Amino acid sequence: MQVPQASAASRRIRRVALGDLLYRTAAKFGDRTAVVDGEQRLSYGEMDALSSQFAHYLLAAHGSGVQVATLCANSVDMLVAINGIHKSANVWVPVNIQLDATQIGYILRHAEVSCIVADEAFCLQPQMAALLQELGLPVVVTMGSEPNPAGATLAALAHGRPTMLPEVDIDGDEPALIMYTSGTTGNPKGVVHSHASVYSAVIGNLSTFAFTAQDVVTGILPLFHCGQHVVTAATCAAGACLVITRGFQAGTVVDTVVRERISVLVGLPMMYAAILADPKAATADFSSVRLCIYAMAPMPRPLVNLIAATLSPNIMLVTGQTEIYPVTMSFRPVEYAERDANYWGISTVVCETAVMDDEGKLLAPGEAGEIVHRGPNVMLGYFKDPAATEAVQKCGWHHTGDLGMIDEGGQLLFLDRKKDMIKTGGENVASIKVESVILSHPAVAGVAVVGLAHPYWSEAICAFVALKPGTTCSEQDLTEHCRANLGKFEVPKAMKFVDTLPLTATGKIQKNVLRKQYADWFTSTRL
Repeated sequence: MQVPQASAASRRIRRVALGDLLYRTAAKFGDRTAVVDGEQRLSYGEMDALSSQFAHYLLAAHGSGVQVATLCANSVDMLVAINGIHKSANVWVPVNIQLDATQIGYILRHAEVSCIVADEAFCLQPQMAALLQELGLPVVVTMGSEPNPAGATLAALAHGRPTMLPEVDIDGDEPALIMYTSGTTGNPKGVVHSHASVYSAVIGNLSTFAFTAQDVVTGILPLFHCGQHVVTAATCAAGACLVITRGFQAGTVVDTVVRERISVLVGLPMMYAAILADPKAATADFSSVRLCIYAMAPMPRPLVNLIAATLSPNIMLVTGQTEIYPVTMSFRPVEYAERDANYWGISTVVCETAVMDDEGKLLAPGEAGEIVHRGPNVMLGYFKDPAATEAVQKCGWHHTGDLGMIDEGGQLLFLDRKKDMIKTGGENVASIKVESVILSHPAVAGVAVVGLAHPYWSEAICAFVALKPGTTCSEQDLTEHCRANLGKFEVPKAMKFVDTLPLTATGKIQKNVLRKQYADWFTSTRL
């Protein structure tokens, strides 16, 4: 068979480019509201025009193929910047603004950024102002006013430029973004994704969530995180409306759901618990909600039942990683009430999932091993780290570092992170199993279970517990609760009640922080 050679024109016709999502939706739904940011509302036509203008600025000032970082909280300006970066064939580097200046400096240097888009308030913080001055890179200021000591504003730089989509060549396999991992065991790694890998995840999400142009979707989680970014991109592809919030306050979310007629809620389990515990929830009209999506942590069955009765019975757990753009798998806890909270369910249409042993052999249902994926939503690799890329992509699969098992019904059960599996007294204990039991106690709001060095047990199971406001519970109460629901070797050797648990910007519990802080729990005076 003679295959035609791809010309520049045919590549343009068939291209896969993230900036085209907004452009094509604007062509269909130009007058439809694309985003709500407080009092500000932008249509798809307006968002498309503004992002194209910013893209033309980037092309004039920096060309294409360079890294452009964002240091932003959720805002219309941030969405304009992200789409402008993609339209100009540059590489987006989202930076977690909750990191300290040293970590941010490392990311900006390692990513070799040529330009920084940053919120005015962030630029004016003393440590960040010093870092930006030291780097000497051009800064585009968002949510700011002219004149600005940190640099020209996005609005000023985009003003008067062409509003049409720039004519630049983009190959679907070219890098679209470098997103840095949390770096819990050292410096964060830069995960490189192509236009095609993120685009495929968007298509998978459209299928999984059944988004339509009539949907109104929350933007509570930070846009610098892969989960909120891909939900936002899928919202755009569908022509739906995104309602942005900065930070999380339960009462504000209740008001937003009612006022904007939210149809799709996206949040963490603890967010749902706080929303339903807010006094406003008792009389709020939640009839617009058709889907509740959650991630990051298992959801206790009582909370599932409360959401089903109050918000919507259409509840979905979704999973993914920075390295394999979400969503990878989804699980519906209401439909599978007999399965516990640690089930991840089935793969999306763009992702294949299996369980593998340490020798690279794929395991049968009922056998435990490492969860592996493959599909078009997998990263290109780690930026400037070929050895780490090769290690995580061995045997032709992406290795997650998670342990799991596929049951006879084809549903995946998550067992634990490899690094979180506790080895105590010759037994392997999944920390997440112990956490699920403790979370089922009515007084518990959050828990982290870790293994700490012990002179006799090798590792001792320890639970750090945060209680719900207004409740009381003793260590003996929780220990008895665990003894009634766990094997003898799975019961924590010690518990510590804490006011709060250390969290990342996206709500993940930082067990590494607890392990470091309490490393000598059993080898010195108990804290």
